[in-house]
Amino acid sequence: MEYRRLGRSGLQVSTLSFGSWLTFGKQLDYESARSLMFRAYDHGINFFDNAEQYAGGKSEEVMGRILDEAHWDRSTYVVSSKVFWGGDKPNQKGLSRKHIIEACHAALRRLQVDYLDLYFCHRPDIQTPIEETVRAMSDLIHQGYILYWGTSEWSAQEIQEAYSVARQYHLVPPTMEQPQYHLFHRDRVEKEYHKLYSEIGLGTTTWSPLASGLLTGKYLQGVPTKTRATEHPELGWLVERLTGAGAQALAPKILALNEIAHDLGCKLPQLAIAWCAHNPHVSTVITGASHIGQLDENMRALDIIPKLTPEVIARIETIIDNKPKFLTY
Repeated sequence: MEYRRLGRSGLQVSTLSFGSWLTFGKQLDYESARSLMFRAYDHGINFFDNAEQYAGGKSEEVMGRILDEAHWDRSTYVVSSKVFWGGDKPNQKGLSRKHIIEACHAALRRLQVDYLDLYFCHRPDIQTPIEETVRAMSDLIHQGYILYWGTSEWSAQEIQEAYSVARQYHLVPPTMEQPQYHLFHRDRVEKEYHKLYSEIGLGTTTWSPLASGLLTGKYLQGVPTKTRATEHPELGWLVERLTGAGAQALAPKILALNEIAHDLGCKLPQLAIAWCAHNPHVSTVITGASHIGQLDENMRALDIIPKLTPEVIARIETIIDNKPKFLTY
């Protein structure tokens, strides 16, 4: 396993990390979840991603029970939570000081840890003054309940505003952002954030490297019901692309990418994950798995990263044909 610094911070995270979205507390029984966590740790993964929203908190409860039973040295792993959607009542969602602090303590109880290494604002909250959010996060750091705070799916302008407010009032600025990033969704990471990497030292913990299953090839025959694509509104773009003209346009690209994977001696998901990790501005790629075999296959993407030569990258760019107007690497 390779380890990278989280942006400009001194924290090192595994190039591939493990997330529990849609699996822990929902799809998997406890023993399966436990086996996956232990296998991920054995592979050298040291970052485990979670959120208050996942399975209504049950995902964190499952992960917390596993961490409690594992007895791993606390210095050997990084665990996260995210705050925004905590419930239906007025003060159970958003980024108010009240919800941020209460959600943090609830996450600590569920995860059975004394502190969160990473704490994300899961989405921007236009109803709450940015100073209130930044001050609450900064206070949690000073109190020792979190070590680093960041954002998820914030615009570059919103991140820059949070950073500026922190500097103005001598508070702790955000360290990282968790954006969606894959072969068919790249502008934000590669273009919109490009100045933030050098100007504020932004780190990234990217999610959905397989485009929620699109880059496994399983949607070439259409969109089945009860998948990530159909059950999550934020993935509506995927459903649109996989129906009608969208499917006709993407299918040849996926098949062509699969040929490149074959030439490199790997599978398409491994190529897709390796492509994300090839970007030096990506601190870690969050992967998921529902069984041990899938997890092991994902880890083999590490062997593909060195094979992504300029010639291979050029072949990929010709196929996907969505290169931002300018890149920083």
